[in-house]
Amino acid sequence: MKRAVRRPFFSFIAALGVTLLMATNSFALGTPSPQTPQEGSMGLEATIPSSPPSFAPTVAIPQSGQSFSSIPISISGLCTSNLLTKVFANNVFVGSTVCSNGSYSLKVDLFNGNNNLYVQDFDALGQGSPQSKTVTVSYNSSQYTQPGSQVIITSNYGEYGANPGQQLSWPIIINGGTPPYAISVDWGDGNAPVLQSSATGGTINIKHVYSSSGVYSISVTVTDSQGVTGFLQLVGIANGQITQVNKTSSNTNRTSSQATIPWWTLLIVLVALLPAFWLGSRHGKAILMRKYQ
Repeated sequence: MKRAVRRPFFSFIAALGVTLLMATNSFALGTPSPQTPQEGSMGLEATIPSSPPSFAPTVAIPQSGQSFSSIPISISGLCTSNLLTKVFANNVFVGSTVCSNGSYSLKVDLFNGNNNLYVQDFDALGQGSPQSKTVTVSYNSSQYTQPGSQVIITSNYGEYGANPGQQLSWPIIINGGTPPYAISVDWGDGNAPVLQSSATGGTINIKHVYSSSGVYSISVTVTDSQGVTGFLQLVGIANGQITQVNKTSSNTNRTSSQATIPWWTLLIVLVALLPAFWLGSRHGKAILMRKYQ
C-alpha cells in the first residue's frame, strides 16, 4: 500500500523533470526587448510556431489588359493588415509596403513589354500567403532601343531593419543600363535623400541611420549615364535589432510570432503546481486507504 501511495509523488517528479527539460530546450535566456526595457532584469524568449497567412491578397489596380507608356505605375488592392505585401513582375520582386487597414498601395517599375503582376503577403517569420491572381499588363517605351538598356532594381529583402542610431546597410541589385549609376535614396524619415554613386551594377549596399523607431517607406531611384532611371519601393524598420521579438513603430505594428516570457512567470507556475499536487496526493491516498481497508 505504501508503494502505491508514493507513485503519484514520483509521477509528479518525473513530469516536473520533463517540463523543465522542455523549457530548457524551448527557451533561450536573453535581454529584455528594447520596447519594454527593464533595468536589472532578464527574460526568456520562445519561438511560437504559427500557420502562414491564409488570405490571398488581391490586385484591384491595374487591371489585366492595361497598357502603360511611363513608369513607375501605381498598384493597389486588398491584403491582411500589418503584414508585409510584396509585388512581383514576371516573378521578379519589384516593391513592397506594409498592409494598413486591410489594403495596400505602392509604386512599382515594369519591364519593357508584357508584365505578369501578382502580390503576396508575408508574416514576421517570412511565411508567405497564397499568391494573388495574376494581372497581365504591358509597358511599351521607345527609350529602350537596345536589349538590357532598361535599369532594373530589385533586392533579396522587401523589409530590413536596424536599431535607431545604428547603421542600416541594405543590399540592392542593379541590372541593365549603362554605368556609372547615380543612386538616390529617400529613407522616408523626413531627411533629404541620400546620394551615392556606383561605377558598376550588381549588388550595392545603401546605408542609413534612423534616429527614432518606426516603419518607413523607402524610395530608391537609380539613374544611369544615359539618363535612364529605375525605381524601387521598400520598407525600412528602425526599432531595435532585427532579431528581436517585436517590431513596433509609431505608425504600424510589426509583431513576430515570438513571445518574451519572464523567468518569474515559470516560477509562479511551478509554485502553483505544489498545492495542486498536495491536494491530488491526499485525494489519491484517501482512495487507496478505502480500497485496501
